[in-house]
Amino acid sequence: MKIEIWSDYVCPFCYIGKRRLEKALEDFPHKDEVTIEYKSFELDPNAKRDTEFSIYEILAKKYGMPVEEAKRMSAGVAKQAAEVGLEFNFDTSIPTNTFDAHRLGKFAETKGKAKEMTERLLRAHFTESKHIGDKGYLKELGISLGLDSVEVEEVLAGDAFEKDVRFDQREAREIGVQGVPFFVLNSKYAISGAQPPEVFAEALAKVWEEENQKPKLQNFESKNKSETSYCSDDCCE
Repeated sequence: MKIEIWSDYVCPFCYIGKRRLEKALEDFPHKDEVTIEYKSFELDPNAKRDTEFSIYEILAKKYGMPVEEAKRMSAGVAKQAAEVGLEFNFDTSIPTNTFDAHRLGKFAETKGKAKEMTERLLRAHFTESKHIGDKGYLKELGISLGLDSVEVEEVLAGDAFEKDVRFDQREAREIGVQGVPFFVLNSKYAISGAQPPEVFAEALAKVWEEENQKPKLQNFESKNKSETSYCSDDCCE
């Protein structure tokens, strides 16, 4: 079974949804036969790499609400994160543009490190309050995962993997993705949002059953039995 996940590294529900899916997979009897592919999605492609505004001020402007209301909303999200073992530190988080982080994620995928890179970028932003739009930090993070320092620097200095990121974004538009996280199972079953683990578990079981059951033959025959001819075991003896 293949699961494709469209997400952004500054999307809190993407991190929460990732944990909830992982929880469902823990109890899935065929988990060793599941592959996960991470797809790029930018919540705000026009976001600045560096900004003087806090995440609360950005949310307040985006949703047309007071800053205090944005803080209360974020606290509610942090509570949901804590329920799946995640620590969110919105007070010190650094809003940024994630395009370079997505390019680095695509490079990590070519080295078999997509899973580790995705987890580290999410934790860096939400828990450690790192600047994941800063190329210096991204290089440091890549090296910490065992990626070659020269290759990482070359990727970040140019436009490598830009087409890969844009392809994912275009594909998301084509299949009607309105927000993230967005999960696609075996290219035809979709789950939108950070659903509870039981929803993921139900979907996993249903998809596995449908994709692996043997097709049943359906008989078509004439209503006039006299027109039906076939050979039995002792036919033509």
